[in-house]
Amino acid sequence: MQLEDFIDRGAFLPDERMDRRLAAVLAADVAGYSRLMGRDEERTLAQLKTLRKTLVDSTIAAYRGRIVKTTGDGMLVEFASAVDAVRCAVDVQRAMVRQSAAVPQDFRIEFRIGIHVGDIIIDDDDIFGDGVNIAARLEGIAQPGGICISDDAHRQIRGKVEIAFDDIGEQALKNIAEPMRVWRARIGDEAASAIRSPPVQQARTLALPDKPSIVVLPFDNMSSEAGQDYLADGIVEAITAALSSIRSFFVIARSSAFAYKGHPTNARDIGRELGVAYLLEGSVQKAGNRLRIIVQLIETEGGAHVWSSRFDGAIEDFFDLEDRITEQVAGALQPSIRIAEIERSRRKRPQDLGSYDYTMRAMPHVWALEKDESAKALELLEGALKVDPEYPLALALAGWCHAQRSVYNWADDIALSQAMARSLAERAANLSGDDPLILAVLGAVHTFVRNYGTARVLLERALALDPNCAWAWSRLGWIDNYSDQPKHAIEKFERALRLSPIDPMNFNNYTGIGSAHEISQDYDKAAALYRRALEERPNARWIYRNLASALSGAGRTEEAKLAFAEMLLSYPDLTVSKFKQAMVFSNAALDRMAENLRKLGLPD
Repeated sequence: MQLEDFIDRGAFLPDERMDRRLAAVLAADVAGYSRLMGRDEERTLAQLKTLRKTLVDSTIAAYRGRIVKTTGDGMLVEFASAVDAVRCAVDVQRAMVRQSAAVPQDFRIEFRIGIHVGDIIIDDDDIFGDGVNIAARLEGIAQPGGICISDDAHRQIRGKVEIAFDDIGEQALKNIAEPMRVWRARIGDEAASAIRSPPVQQARTLALPDKPSIVVLPFDNMSSEAGQDYLADGIVEAITAALSSIRSFFVIARSSAFAYKGHPTNARDIGRELGVAYLLEGSVQKAGNRLRIIVQLIETEGGAHVWSSRFDGAIEDFFDLEDRITEQVAGALQPSIRIAEIERSRRKRPQDLGSYDYTMRAMPHVWALEKDESAKALELLEGALKVDPEYPLALALAGWCHAQRSVYNWADDIALSQAMARSLAERAANLSGDDPLILAVLGAVHTFVRNYGTARVLLERALALDPNCAWAWSRLGWIDNYSDQPKHAIEKFERALRLSPIDPMNFNNYTGIGSAHEISQDYDKAAALYRRALEERPNARWIYRNLASALSGAGRTEEAKLAFAEMLLSYPDLTVSKFKQAMVFSNAALDRMAENLRKLGLPD
């Protein structure tokens, strides 16, 4: 049993049967323990046993600490005084540097230590509560050979210990609701070398692949009942399988991820060891017949939290809950990681940009669905294709931008834009015919040249490869709109919204639902949804074409005239003929929309 198994259980302990007190809690573990055990199990165990016997236990006793429990590679210690806890930790770390000086770096044992002062719950000889949880999380972000303490502990020791601490600001600690201010010990020159050169950095650092890379770590079992690991493991396996089906992701295999089970995680170390930019971690908590599952996405470079969510359900519905979580996590991760990857590319210097980086920089402009933004996207995608003329994602997105130019009446020659869109998308598909995003783009392009059957086949193939691709569901919804199947369209748009509730593209799903209501001639609902879409994306001014038509159809003439005036600001030369050439609805629906705009004064 590992240290992680002992923490975060206070929520399940009935307070009325427990004693409480304020204490300083020290949590420690061995950095890179799995790597050390994999290299030489017997040597590692012997070394750790000797260090405990000759150094660690005696130092703890000298500072009046009580070892509450030990794990395979760590321990939990209670002190009456924060000063004693910090002095003990400093002495241990300094002595470890001296004692390990002659040990080769690859075999060196180094502790990470976290200290917090807080309320603890005492149950027989055991302790629980936030005081324990926070100390363990602080240990998880400490460097090998280092010490991290909470702001509460720092206030207690200020001016009373001989070493300095650096304020490293507020840190988001795993499963702790609010960020906490953390201080890092400046142990001194003799220990600094150990802190500056952790063993992970001495090991081979894997280069990041040229696509979003992620590992799904084993989830913590925070249940008070024994033998519940299968719940957490089942969730992890399902999510890993779902993410592995997304060809635009690089996903670490389960066998490698589970090597970290039971050990405190340091995001930066794992990123270097596995060569991934992101890690997904979480916890499963069972109380009676209820389950609570928390999932967090973390960027490994700086440890920043990118996205998190919580799911609750009944244990008897575990498999349904597992499916729902898998679906929503896989759907939400795509836009979350896309946003994070865009930020990563923006941090690079221009001379370091490759085709992937140019494409990531283009992404927010691609999905804005605005005329000027689409033009910016094409400039960046041209930069990507200069570096690599056969980069499939850049080709596909350039095709999508040209498709936008046709359907949103941004091009003078709509037929030329349609032809360019189709050519670029087909080149992308020929180079990467099994990428769901590229297939979805090709499907969207075929939609805009009215090849609905081909478009549907391509989008359904994309969803067979990645059933959680929200954008593919959204594009299928638009095909249903164009084919006069508004009820089916609404189902698909709502599925896209459920899969990816934080997606910047969701304004287009609201537009799609509004369009479905307009096709059903429920114009008031359509207008309300078009307004909702404009609230989310005010610069998507092409929506005023739809809003003006719906308000006109509803007989709300004054409102329709205002929307029509807004439309003309972006489309001063629009005519009924140009409108009908760009839009790809069925003839009956398109004729109604055109007539609604003609009533407002749109010339033929």
